[in-house]
Amino acid sequence: MALKTPQEYLDSLRKLNLEVYLFGERVKDPVDNPIIRPSLNSVIMTYELAQDPKYAELMVVDSHMTGEKINRFTHIHQSTDDLVKKVKMQRLLGQKTAACFQRCVGMDAFNAVYSTTYETDQKYGTEYHARFKKFLEYVQREDLTVDGAMTDPKGDRGLSPSQQEDPDLFLHIVEKRADGIVVKGAKVHQTGIVNSHEVLVMPTISMTEEDKDYAVAFSVPSDTKGIKIIYGRQSCDTRKLEEGTLDRGNPKFGGHEALVIFDDVFVPTERIFMCEEYDFSGMLVERFAGFHRQSYGGCKVGVGDVLIGAAALVSDYNGTKKASHIKDKLIEMIHLNETLYCAGIACSSEGHPTVAGSYEIDMLLANICKQNVTRFPYEIARLAEDIAGGLFVTMPSEKDYRDPVLGGYIEKYLKGVASVPTIDRMKVLRLIENLTLGTAAVGYRTESMHGAGSPQAQRIMISRQSNLEVKKQLVKDILDIKG
Repeated sequence: MALKTPQEYLDSLRKLNLEVYLFGERVKDPVDNPIIRPSLNSVIMTYELAQDPKYAELMVVDSHMTGEKINRFTHIHQSTDDLVKKVKMQRLLGQKTAACFQRCVGMDAFNAVYSTTYETDQKYGTEYHARFKKFLEYVQREDLTVDGAMTDPKGDRGLSPSQQEDPDLFLHIVEKRADGIVVKGAKVHQTGIVNSHEVLVMPTISMTEEDKDYAVAFSVPSDTKGIKIIYGRQSCDTRKLEEGTLDRGNPKFGGHEALVIFDDVFVPTERIFMCEEYDFSGMLVERFAGFHRQSYGGCKVGVGDVLIGAAALVSDYNGTKKASHIKDKLIEMIHLNETLYCAGIACSSEGHPTVAGSYEIDMLLANICKQNVTRFPYEIARLAEDIAGGLFVTMPSEKDYRDPVLGGYIEKYLKGVASVPTIDRMKVLRLIENLTLGTAAVGYRTESMHGAGSPQAQRIMISRQSNLEVKKQLVKDILDIKG
């Protein structure tokens, strides 16, 4: 198959028996649930664009393992060109959905696990890399969406996994069998899990020998017995249950996160990619984090493009587009957004091969990229709110607008530029609300802060990668200081 059509993807999800909970009840049909469906539409776009010859260069690539045409979201990077195209693909999808399209975490997990299993095998003579390649061939052949699962609840951050009062606050091995292992715990903030065929689990921090039971990586189908998915709330999410689409802001697309419980889940041997090799847990975490921090130089920029466009359009509709301060704010938004993109492209262009033969980004520049992402989208959002005016949070509902009596007043008094229909102005204002405060803010504003690690996590990596001693030596060389 190699490249699924959107309909084939939908049909494959309907075959899953996911245990999903929302508002205290099990969801019988996640595919058509009105709250979940916008997030599914975003994933569908990754399949739709791969079918369009116009986007083939970014969306489709030859598998280095089988030679078949595959979706880039299932690819192992083979060059710096692959790394650059990944970022460009993510920007494109951000532009098309103005939301989180959810396949990035799995893609970044593939590339981190691929190289880490190779090096683990070199040291210990294990078979993890061969197992992972077999799994990846299956993913590529079936064009699967895979949820990458790294973040544990963590409990008391001042204690290691093995020191926690409740051992399940970090996912861990509870039983070893001849044919596999049993794991228990949870993963939080799981992007797109309800729209995924598989879940690829990784450790969340660098482990010590005392924590070796927590050094585990594996993949299982997302509907495996014992996996329970508790859907996360989002601001304004129940608007999706109302008639009409205006108040959703983004009428078609969205994203989602979830708390995923692993309640004594069995993992067969052939799906285990790390089992107590604690000395490689840090490598896996840092590589995944690096790839995912690179990703934000694409996806957040694409969504930023939409927000900038919305701010510019609403200034047209407000009659303020000629004001010098509006022009200056739009320029600042563009400057910040393109700076994020620069970092994403730079860390990709400066990539290098791993011993496994795959390509890895420049770690320092990837962390610089994500550090900027923790700041710039907040300023872009603030400027968009400034340009929009207060109406984007005080505007009446679509139901009021559709009312035969009230609608006339809203049509009259919320008019901006006379030639622009009032409803069009309202649509753009609602989109700005959605991107800065509503459901999409999860995948843009808040995720910019905490996704792929907190700001402090990047600062730690920046410190490690900064080569201060080399910089000191540059000064000594210029000044002829010896020793």
